[in-house]
Amino acid sequence: MNQEIEIEFKCLLSKEQFEQLVESFQPGPFATQHNHYFDTADFSLKEAGAALRIREKKGCAEMTLKEPAEVGLLESTVALSIDDVTAALSGAIPDNDVMATARKRAPVNEFLHFGTLSTSRAEVEYKGGALVFDHSTYVNQEDYEIEYEAKDLSGEQTFLALLNSFNIEYKPAKNKIRRFYDAQFQNGGH
Repeated sequence: MNQEIEIEFKCLLSKEQFEQLVESFQPGPFATQHNHYFDTADFSLKEAGAALRIREKKGCAEMTLKEPAEVGLLESTVALSIDDVTAALSGAIPDNDVMATARKRAPVNEFLHFGTLSTSRAEVEYKGGALVFDHSTYVNQEDYEIEYEAKDLSGEQTFLALLNSFNIEYKPAKNKIRRFYDAQFQNGGH
């Protein structure tokens, strides 16, 4: 199991702002990834501020648990086979170190797949970090966002300066799983 701290700053954009930034930075190429989200029936992970996903991209897959850390998020990740993904989407989630960690936060045996968010993503290096350009579709919605993945909290100033240079108002974005939850369960759900 690989573990690392994730420090990122995100801003939702209009389609026009997104296209302007893509034209200026020329990231690429864009690749599609599918994020399959899992939790317990009573959303124990969500309540603990954690999130469990399986990501498929370029014929590979990985399972990641994101948990609150002192700074940023702790990401615990293991590689999966495509057969593991198929099994998980059918209800047979593979046992591995990530699932063992998830069960410490949500001590139940059954985790359920509750949906998928697909993202067309491109990246470019920027001032010691990475600018990530995401166009996501989920629950009959789409959104555009830019993320700055930084090595430490000082990356926020770099990100804010970049937005300011393009006259983009900073609109902090919830992470993708939270946006998915909001869209999926907006009518009184979890």
